[in-house]
Amino acid sequence: MDFSTEPPHSDKLFVQAPQPFNAEPPAASLVEFAYTPEELVYCRNHGPVREFVEDSYSITIKSAVEKDILMSVPQLKSSFPKARVVAALQCAGNRRNEMGAIKPVHGVGWNSGVIANCSWGGVRLRDVLNHVSVQVDNQSHVCFASFATLCQDDKYYGGSIPLAKALRMEDDVLLAYEMNDEPLSAEHGGPLRVVVPGYLGARWVKWLDTIIISPEESPNYYQQRDYKVLPPEIETKDQARPVWSKFASMTALPLNSVIGSIFKVSPSRLHVKGYATPGDCGNIAAIDISTDSGVTWHPTRITYQEGRWSWTLWEVEIQVSGSSGELHSRAKDEAGNVQPREGIWNMRGVAFNAWGAMKW
Repeated sequence: MDFSTEPPHSDKLFVQAPQPFNAEPPAASLVEFAYTPEELVYCRNHGPVREFVEDSYSITIKSAVEKDILMSVPQLKSSFPKARVVAALQCAGNRRNEMGAIKPVHGVGWNSGVIANCSWGGVRLRDVLNHVSVQVDNQSHVCFASFATLCQDDKYYGGSIPLAKALRMEDDVLLAYEMNDEPLSAEHGGPLRVVVPGYLGARWVKWLDTIIISPEESPNYYQQRDYKVLPPEIETKDQARPVWSKFASMTALPLNSVIGSIFKVSPSRLHVKGYATPGDCGNIAAIDISTDSGVTWHPTRITYQEGRWSWTLWEVEIQVSGSSGELHSRAKDEAGNVQPREGIWNMRGVAFNAWGAMKW
């Protein structure tokens, strides 16, 4: 793979793997902004980052019964109303290093900065599919593919979502060409990427160039043999190889919270900030914090939450004793679910959602 023509990368990120470029910001920086600035948006790549000319970039839509349809990005912009959705993009491997501290895992070593809350602008996928008269079948899937750049583990990068989800207005699935009211940069999938609010980032395919309506999920490596939560007894890739197909592809990530920063405002008082993300059972209702490993919990103040799909920012000032210690956070959702004390170890190190923790 040739990485020599990549655009410049942000210098505000910690590089976790140089080629392909994978990098994240410190969580302490993230929690200072409701909308994540571009220079703090994490980079997750499986191949070289390439730049494309928007005016000549196009997507192909394929289905079993209709002829292929080619649409350029300018055509998408002129043919369909612009939609906007605020949604948190999160890698399934967020907090992987914490899981890896329990037992080694396979994957890029991530801390807790592999998340970005942004305003996404584009066209609704449902509008495009309805325009090309896709036949509705609740058992079908919308497969996304990018042949635009090389990929580590397959001939292209791909993923899929149920067709029913793509067609539901309230699910806000977009073909996005803007991020935070600016043209979507190549670094983050421009000129066109998929936005699937509520789903892990692996389904938000970057540099989208192909959409296929299929009776099956995408056959791509990243849908079928990666981004799945395997049981703890499967510890190696050799053990995983014959069982990948037995486990469901990941969709929503679990209820989670993270402590982003701790500042001492007096010898006995701390100012704490963090973020929380919902699972698939309703938005964040509360975040509590503990100074005594969960014996007692104290409420925090929610400072930001926007719609169904955003992250939730929170903060609190709390009394402590001693010269050092450890704080924990836990989130609750609208359905009454509570973030668990421990996350479930899995070989790929995905979906880690133990209580947030930070020493001071």
